[in-house]
Amino acid sequence: MAGGGFAVDKPVTGINIDGKLTLSIIITCVVAASGGLLFGYDIGVSGGVTTMVPFLQKFFPEILRKAVGTEVNMYCVYDSQVLTLFTSSLYLAGLVSSLAASKVTAAYGRRNVIILGGCVFLAGGAINGGSENIPMLILGRIFLGLGVGFTNQAAPLYLSEIAPPKWRGAFSTGFQFFLGVGVVAAGCINFGTAKHTWGWRLSLGLAVVPAAIMTIGAFLITDTPSSLVERGKIDQARKSLHKIRGSYVDIEPELDELIKSNEIAKSVKQEPFKTIFKREYRPHLVMALAIPFFQQLTGINIVAFYAPNLFQSVGLGHDAALLSAIILGVVNLVSILVSTAIVDRFGRRFLFITGGIMMFVCLMAVSLVLAVVTGVHGTKDISKGNSILVLVLLCFYAAGFGWSWGPLSWLIPSEIFPLNIRSTGQSIAVALQFIIIFVLSQTFLTMLCHFKFGAFLFYGGWVVVMTFFIVFFLPETKGIPLESMYTIWGKHWFWARFVKREDGQENHP
Repeated sequence: MAGGGFAVDKPVTGINIDGKLTLSIIITCVVAASGGLLFGYDIGVSGGVTTMVPFLQKFFPEILRKAVGTEVNMYCVYDSQVLTLFTSSLYLAGLVSSLAASKVTAAYGRRNVIILGGCVFLAGGAINGGSENIPMLILGRIFLGLGVGFTNQAAPLYLSEIAPPKWRGAFSTGFQFFLGVGVVAAGCINFGTAKHTWGWRLSLGLAVVPAAIMTIGAFLITDTPSSLVERGKIDQARKSLHKIRGSYVDIEPELDELIKSNEIAKSVKQEPFKTIFKREYRPHLVMALAIPFFQQLTGINIVAFYAPNLFQSVGLGHDAALLSAIILGVVNLVSILVSTAIVDRFGRRFLFITGGIMMFVCLMAVSLVLAVVTGVHGTKDISKGNSILVLVLLCFYAAGFGWSWGPLSWLIPSEIFPLNIRSTGQSIAVALQFIIIFVLSQTFLTMLCHFKFGAFLFYGGWVVVMTFFIVFFLPETKGIPLESMYTIWGKHWFWARFVKREDGQENHP
């Protein structure tokens, strides 16, 4: 029980929620998890497109001149604030829509917000594919960001609420799995279209495909029982439970527990954004802020966004750089499958800690290799062999992220909050993630130019901090029903001082 970890394998309320898998729940969760395709496709496509010669000729000719020249430091070729704005503008829009999604999901349900996000994302993909100037590019990115903000808030909530407690971890990692599929699919499309003058249009425009798949699928599934109860639709919630748990299962105890939790939540007549700042919800709020903050400071999304730029900068050719980004995505995807298979057996903390150690070692090694072979100022050429070594190290790094901070950063915020502030907590987590992604994506290429190999030391230092945070402050949540999640805080060495016991009194350890 290192660091105050705590695990419960059986529901503490005595309500036995059937953990058997039904075809309905598998299909439903797959559709919801496919929301990750949108975010993943964008992550994968944006970095590759920005290395395509026709795209640079049309929108960023000054970068193309630097790329073919020899007078620019290898780390500084893609240092352009306008280029990074093309990538990062999406995340400002996502910030806005993820905060708005808190009230929208509470009022209209998780499923309807997934549909809304898919429609808006589809419009953004169409605009980007037909762009003729930079303002059109940015407009399309804003629409994409609005769509991603809605789906990133609603889909993890949906998965956490719909899955049986025994399988919640596995199903919730599905969002990150589809995110990984989107990254790999985008990388393959970039690789296949890079040499065509219209290739960048196809890469950007095909964003409409994952949006259409998710949106059409969302029309065919039911909303979550928790959301239906929250909106007073008890009969629909009963039908939803029968559909996902199976007609042979007595769902009344689970429904009664949902109704009871909802009544308790509504008895406290406070604005959710005020309620979440109350002392008793301090542990939940800290996790909603810290986990997405730390996830971005692993550096993974920056590596994913700019992988082709990065690999081209360290000596790989254009085609090899795009292929390397695909390899990185495939490794990440396989590691997510590993996480899905073991997260409900070994627990969240084990994956967080082992993934953190692996990422730290790889980041330090990448920094050392670049420092030795390119020199302090990054002026020496890097051989193909050393470029491949950097790729291998980043593959191990991506694997460590894929079974830890990747899927678990979506899972933890979606499962720890009580119903009355669950949507608000998820919105805060997603919004903060977008803020950090925007800041980091807007500054990474400049940081790479000035810090050089030290950029990887920067992220490695943060990985140490976040791993110790998990060791000391995150209790284990595997196997615990959402309605019983409050128990983990009262038994934690640190958080017990903030929460209340079942008799309403505060703990004072």
